[in-house]
Amino acid sequence: MTSRDGYSWTKADGLRPGIPSIGVIQPPSNIESPDAEFDVIVVGAGYAGLTAARDTSVAGLKVLLLEARDRIGGRSWSSNIEGYPYEMGGTWVYWGQATIWREIARYGMQDELESSYDFSRGINKFLLASTEGTQSFTHDEEDALMQTCLSKLFNVDGKDGRDALPMPHSAHLTPSDRRYDNMSVADRLVEIQDDLTPNERLCLEGFVLLCSGATLATTSFYEMLHWWALSGYTYEGCINHLVRFKFRGGQSSFAVRFFGEALASGNLSYAFSEPVAKVDNGARVRVTTRSGKTFTAKKMISAVPLNVLNDVAFDPPLQEGKAAAAKTGHVNQTIKVHAEIRDRDLRSFTGISYPHNGLIYGFGDGETPAGNTHVVAFGGDHKHFHPEDDINRTISEFHGFTPMHVERVVFHNWSRDEFAKGAWFFSAPGLLASHFEELRARQGNVFFASSDWASGWRSFIDGAIEEGTRAAVSPHRKRDIGG
Repeated sequence: MTSRDGYSWTKADGLRPGIPSIGVIQPPSNIESPDAEFDVIVVGAGYAGLTAARDTSVAGLKVLLLEARDRIGGRSWSSNIEGYPYEMGGTWVYWGQATIWREIARYGMQDELESSYDFSRGINKFLLASTEGTQSFTHDEEDALMQTCLSKLFNVDGKDGRDALPMPHSAHLTPSDRRYDNMSVADRLVEIQDDLTPNERLCLEGFVLLCSGATLATTSFYEMLHWWALSGYTYEGCINHLVRFKFRGGQSSFAVRFFGEALASGNLSYAFSEPVAKVDNGARVRVTTRSGKTFTAKKMISAVPLNVLNDVAFDPPLQEGKAAAAKTGHVNQTIKVHAEIRDRDLRSFTGISYPHNGLIYGFGDGETPAGNTHVVAFGGDHKHFHPEDDINRTISEFHGFTPMHVERVVFHNWSRDEFAKGAWFFSAPGLLASHFEELRARQGNVFFASSDWASGWRSFIDGAIEEGTRAAVSPHRKRDIGG
């Protein structure tokens, strides 16, 4: 099936909207009685919503899953084109992320992972391109350079951040956390600027912008420190947790397991392409979709991302802290674009092209059935660069790393996606210090679940599953659904 989401380009077909995905659900609804009352309504079929819907339906509750899109996965989904999966959003997983690994083991998918990297052949180089030209390094030299510059960034305590943030899974921010959250990465760079070589500065800024999809001034230093701590306070840990392993069949091959288990319980009703317009949060929760359909339940789990939370009208209104956080939003507007290229030697390249290029960070991420190289690249200039507006420019941005022959381009523009308004969560300075606990709080009969405010792997698939599990706990307690 083909989703309405995403774009693909080839020279023969030109730019086309909509790409195939096994995450597209048909039929779009299985609701038999529109007047039925449910125990739980789950709004959103990303990993948080899928986890919540699965856990509550398997627990024996009568569950309705409402989703604005025609597919599952939210900001993590894959498109299968000519036998090869292209990841549109969240991609990589690792056994160091305990919550997601529990689910991988649950579905017996431990052996369905592959490494993004293959340094066994080809040019086997790290290319650092700047306005001064392109430098070439071995991957060992790349690792040493990145470890050194990141250690300088995070060494606020003489121990690479270990004392500054010793408990990165805490559900509460300490005074120290709040102090670092009120700093931007730009602020921190001022403190260490005399300790950085030009190459360290280029690599450091490129890596930060890859993670945040924002600017140095709008990237919370605490949130970067949080990622670093979760990754074991090392660059190797960052690579392992952030970008090393992915599903051979794509993220959607994982997401369908959640949906399939929920459906097999016999307790799940669903409706796709039904954006929610209003939530009446009273003794019962009444949900109204844009098409005018209404559904009633004893409880509701909102798995709506932060940047679109205020697009749903809540009555009574959202608590002040939630509403303020949603109005502020998170800052990640990254551009993620895939290219299938003829250059097989580039399977083993990694690169930073900064600050002159629209795509900042890229690397060989796989090999297609045709034997071509798959390259994935990230940029952050969303105000001046939307891949679909000028496909020729998009292709030229790949050449900013090194010359290559582009056969195919595939992407999802998250900035223009009305149900996301940005990519994975990343906070500006002060957002978490001001609103973290409020974002996680229950309001009446509505529970809020999103990777955007997970306590651990915030903004990751692991964090989404963590949040879906947390939100599903209270509604399946008898005392919480009775009456």
